Amino acid sequence: MASKLVIVESPAKARTINKILGKQYAVKASVGHVKDLPAKVLGVEVKDAFRPDYQIIPGKEKVVKELKQAAAKARDIYLAPDPDREGEAIAYHIATEINGSKEHAIHRVTFNEITARAVKEAMEHPGRIDMDKVEAQQARRVLDRLVGYQLSPLLWKKVRRGLSAGRVQSVALRLVVDREREIEAFKQEEYWSIVASLAGPKPPAFNARLHTLEGAVVINRDAPEGERFLLTSAEQAERAAGDLRQAEYTLSGVEKKLRRRSPAAPFTTSTLQQEASRKLGFAAKKTMVLAQQLYEGVELGPEGAVGLITYMRTDSVRVAAEAQAGARKYIRERFGKDYLPPSPPAYKSKAGAQEAHEAVRPTLMTKPPEAVKPYLSRDQQRLYTLIWNRFMASQMKPAELEQTTFEIAARNGAAAVFRATGNVMKFPGFMALYSEGADQAPGEEEEGAMLPPLAEGDRLTLKELLPRQHFTQPPPRYTEASLVRTLEEKGIGRPSTYAAILSTIADRKYVHREDKRFVPTELGMVVNDYLVENFAELLDLGFTARMEDKLDKIETGDFRWVDVVKDFYGPFEKDLVSASQVQGKVKPKDIETNEVCEKCGAPMVIRWGRHGRFLACSAYPACKNTRPLEGEKREAPEEKPTGEVCPTCGAPMVLKRGRFGPFIACSRYPECKTTKPLSTGVKCPEDGGDLIERRTKRGKPFWSCSNYPQCKFAIWHKPIPEKCPACGAPFMVIKKERSGRVVKSCIRKECGHKEELKEPEAA
Repeated sequence: MASKLVIVESPAKARTINKILGKQYAVKASVGHVKDLPAKVLGVEVKDAFRPDYQIIPGKEKVVKELKQAAAKARDIYLAPDPDREGEAIAYHIATEINGSKEHAIHRVTFNEITARAVKEAMEHPGRIDMDKVEAQQARRVLDRLVGYQLSPLLWKKVRRGLSAGRVQSVALRLVVDREREIEAFKQEEYWSIVASLAGPKPPAFNARLHTLEGAVVINRDAPEGERFLLTSAEQAERAAGDLRQAEYTLSGVEKKLRRRSPAAPFTTSTLQQEASRKLGFAAKKTMVLAQQLYEGVELGPEGAVGLITYMRTDSVRVAAEAQAGARKYIRERFGKDYLPPSPPAYKSKAGAQEAHEAVRPTLMTKPPEAVKPYLSRDQQRLYTLIWNRFMASQMKPAELEQTTFEIAARNGAAAVFRATGNVMKFPGFMALYSEGADQAPGEEEEGAMLPPLAEGDRLTLKELLPRQHFTQPPPRYTEASLVRTLEEKGIGRPSTYAAILSTIADRKYVHREDKRFVPTELGMVVNDYLVENFAELLDLGFTARMEDKLDKIETGDFRWVDVVKDFYGPFEKDLVSASQVQGKVKPKDIETNEVCEKCGAPMVIRWGRHGRFLACSAYPACKNTRPLEGEKREAPEEKPTGEVCPTCGAPMVLKRGRFGPFIACSRYPECKTTKPLSTGVKCPEDGGDLIERRTKRGKPFWSCSNYPQCKFAIWHKPIPEKCPACGAPFMVIKKERSGRVVKSCIRKECGHKEELKEPEAA
């Protein structure tokens, strides 16, 4: 019988560590937290120094009992939850339950990576539970409970039942709402550019943009408002273009600069979430779930479970020397010694980063993505490849690009200068493997076209000259990537909380996504405005950032957790009392319309209700007439006629949208509950059933056979009833490519036929 017990929080992690340590160790999993504050009451004794009332989580009694029994038989107990505040709290709560005694010592061990070397080294150098870290987590938990459990009931009374608020999530919502208000207040400006298509003595032809006209810069975004654009109307642009079409063009200057582009640092939690959002389209929450799986261990066939990446909750870019040595060996073998810098690069973490942790990187340099691909799910493989490529690129030489700028003089009375810029790759360096993604703002234009080998003084021929209309763009709405970056830059939340923050404000229906960007709902704006008005300090970004800094200093032993909570709670309680004394509910004002109630003749108004805006009689409650608001995006499902008749009762059938997508139902529901799925007109290739639209629990659409669960055929792209013209496949699908192009594509991958849609359909 094993005399040593190791307790981790995850069954997957337990399997991986058990394989490493062997039979002399028993490895058990707590399956996350075993104790927490009670669900239905505050659980914090405010008058007793904010003492938290931790209790065993309902449903975890059996787990705790098994851990106690295993601990009673062990001589040494090693608590090995994750190496962060949450993990330290789990370890502490387990320790308080298993009641360690002199007969068996309780140790704390942490693994930055779950490999044989790291696990055995940690077991040889055990430590103790870090109570400063436990108290930092406890302070955060108590603060969040005090805010959530006392602010949410107030929202129930003042706005709508069922709402909730959070200390950090509400600040994230404010960022989204403030950005939307900036967009609404933005005043668009028209401006024009002029692009010349030019040809020189040597091909290819190239485009150049008008830069100055009579010495004035045509487009100068840094100038004061009103002076930024020289050409602000079609008339001005056409007048300038008319003169320039008659001009003589000469290459008046050629400037070449060698630029070095350095690789990005290895991933932190924040940058991993941002890049996975940009390049893979992953939500932050999905990224963290997949990363946790890769960290805890994946079954690699006969080799068993292997932890493929280091711990994924970190704000450090430090890399262990042995990992750098392994990376250099891999780079030398794959790319050659020319791609290796003289010494391993060193990256600087942001101020306050926990340097005890490493960056997110692969654990084994002998496991490139192609070697583990057969054992990983598609999404695991994509994320692992991203982490691998980013880390390897970070250890490679910078790229060298030669940037060439042409300056072209155009003379026809008025002096004008055109410019063209192009890049030539002289040495790819890290870019041979990886290039960092970026959030491109709407209307942002890229430069870098191929330029011909011309010399100063060459005469150029004008092939075409076109004025182009532009409009200034408002600041873009936040994507997952840009919101995570902003939260990090402003010190809101910490690496372990970003995913939860984003998913929470979406789950609460305070925001929704349009084109992968966050847009506040009307409910979100109402809740935000109420909180900002009544809890100005709580919703202040600077105050929240300072609170995060205090929580960090509890972990370093600089502050006592009770003092931090006490300093916060005093002003918060005053705001809570003040807001509670204000009478009445909060809702948007009614909007007057020109419509008249068909029942009583009173004016109709646009009113805000539980499911969004709707038309209502202004004579309410005397007249309760209401109807949907045409064109309004409502949170409640709308019913549309289909022209079909219910086979059960003969009433009209209507199109409804339910939890798992659209379907057809009897209009007499609930008297008649006849329903049928909405067919796409495409037959299932496996059993001939109808392919119908459904949705995942997260709302993502997919199409599957109507005979599910007998037939499990399913696809992610919308099918259309058109045969493939190339191979005769029974149907095609609509896909949206990364470039934004929408295509009709053959369902058979081996065929590969696709054609661009002139009028894109929903993909």
